Amino acid sequence: MVQPTLRTVIVIHPKERRSKCSVEPLRGRGDFAFFTFPHPVTVDLSNYIQLGIGGPELSAADAGHGLLLLDGTWRRAEHMAPFYRQVPVRTLPPILTAYPRRSSVFPDPPGGLATIEALYAAYRILGWPTEGLLDRYHWKQQFLEMNGWGRE
Repeated sequence: MVQPTLRTVIVIHPKERRSKCSVEPLRGRGDFAFFTFPHPVTVDLSNYIQLGIGGPELSAADAGHGLLLLDGTWRRAEHMAPFYRQVPVRTLPPILTAYPRRSSVFPDPPGGLATIEALYAAYRILGWPTEGLLDRYHWKQQFLEMNGWGRE
């Protein structure tokens, strides 16, 4: 298992409710840096990749980069993305979500995941340690089993 050399950066939209934020339990860990959009990210993102839609598929070859995630509804994340266009996008392979979607207004894009699910999947692909990432995720076991990852 490869240890990430750079902290994972998570930029959260200000309208996201912290009580419903799937990555909120990771706040305070030294391997994560949290920022609230549109405040500046004070981490040098020059050696980072961004999880998103439309880029090449994420692979183990990307393990030497830091990871940037934009946390918000899909529509809010789309609004935030242009501010980070200098960070190359990587797309996850097809992964099933266990997070119950309830929006009747806007459809999620195909392959839409909760932020914590995307983060966990990315860490697995990159060969980084996943211990503790899903500890407080309510749908942890369902998510792991749906994707053939068994119990953690």
